Amino acid sequence: MSPRLDASHTQQATSTSLPEHLDPIDGDADAAAGPAGLDGLPEIPPYDEVGPVDARALSKTLFERLESLEEGTHDYSYVRNTLVELNLALVKFAASRFRSRSEPMEDIVQVGTIGLIKAIDRFELSRGVEFPTFAMPTIIGEIKRFFRDTSWSVRVPRRLQELRLDLAKAGDELAQKLDRAPTVAELAERLGIAAEEVVEGMAASNAYTASSLDAQPAEDDSEGTLADRIGYEDNGLEGIEYVESLKPMIAELPSRDRKILSLRFVAGMTQSEIGEELGISQMHVSRLLSRTLVRLRRGLTVEE
Repeated sequence: MSPRLDASHTQQATSTSLPEHLDPIDGDADAAAGPAGLDGLPEIPPYDEVGPVDARALSKTLFERLESLEEGTHDYSYVRNTLVELNLALVKFAASRFRSRSEPMEDIVQVGTIGLIKAIDRFELSRGVEFPTFAMPTIIGEIKRFFRDTSWSVRVPRRLQELRLDLAKAGDELAQKLDRAPTVAELAERLGIAAEEVVEGMAASNAYTASSLDAQPAEDDSEGTLADRIGYEDNGLEGIEYVESLKPMIAELPSRDRKILSLRFVAGMTQSEIGEELGISQMHVSRLLSRTLVRLRRGLTVEE
């Protein structure tokens, strides 16, 4: 923002009708009104001392002056920045409506100021509308867009973001009317959409906020953090489907082949030890084991 108007950069104001306490401090040529070359501007007191009515009057004068200046010049920037400073109260008022949100108030005010600047650039005195009336929807819209684009924990399409808001509003209205939570069909009828879209919007709502796995539980919750309640992967479950599929195929094997499988994979014996147990050579055990495994593997492949 540019510095406030002061005596070292200003000259006497000319014909400008303003409240008495906002008129130039004195009438001599040293009384400041604006930077050199900006005739017709009144002296601007400290911005935090300007009330809403006076800010409106000053803004009208500045908008008239802004229309006569060329965009991009120093004088244009000076008047434009002064308008921003004078109307920051509008941004703070709009930002106060979102005080309950998790974002810092400084960030909300900064985003609202962007909306204020956009409103200043678009405003035209010829419309006959007061600037606060024109600027407030733009400021609030910019803040809402900020929350819509940044507050979701998981990025979802804008269509679903807007659907979530519609569902929340319709849900509140129907809950008051029915004295109970509305069903999916009732929400779909109220919004004139398919039930599948309602379900999709409800699922998208889960992406709006996220909780840390290390977040501390409520005082009356004795179950610990969320991470303590999440299940772990049981490696023993990985092969259970294959085990169940193998059982009938193993049952169909000859008794000697079943014995070899049991000694090798249950008892953990080597091929030589199995040969000694059954009275056959280690090479014979290897051939029988390989033939059995190929048969079982082929059976699993056919089932899949």
